[in-house]
Amino acid sequence: MHRLAERHETLATVESLTGGLLSASIVEIAGVSGVYRGGLVVYATELKSALAGVPEDLLAERGPVDPDVARALAEGARRRCGADWGLATTGVAGPKPQDGKPVGLVYVAVAGPAGVEVRRLDLDGGRDHIRSAAVIEALRLLVERIDAAAPGPGSGAPEAGDGDTEPAGAPRR
Repeated sequence: MHRLAERHETLATVESLTGGLLSASIVEIAGVSGVYRGGLVVYATELKSALAGVPEDLLAERGPVDPDVARALAEGARRRCGADWGLATTGVAGPKPQDGKPVGLVYVAVAGPAGVEVRRLDLDGGRDHIRSAAVIEALRLLVERIDAAAPGPGSGAPEAGDGDTEPAGAPRR
């Protein structure tokens, strides 16, 4: 989080399978209130649309465990919370497969000023391990994307409620 503070940038999260664990891990860091705007836990599929702005047709067509859903969640975190960076998790923690998707299939996504990156994870273990590993990998991806991003003055945050979304890699307006 110190990287964000140095850059005068902010972060927001949208979580599904991690159910608040990502946010809880972030707020364990002293002084994070200067960079962490907040987060949404959208465990129910319909909340992914209602709160995070994932298109209903995308959810209906592909279900909640999908790379494009992860992308939309990360973009929604950024847009809905007015942050420079959005971090999202979605996947199947188990113990049973969901909608034909295997236990351990996870997507983490980061939306930043220069676009969105989604990473697929194929994790082994029980629910607790899968959820914890998803948090670690989401934070790792965030650090990688911040380190790869051009230094910014913190002006990349979209307006709260801005409905525009950019394709991956597109520059922010």
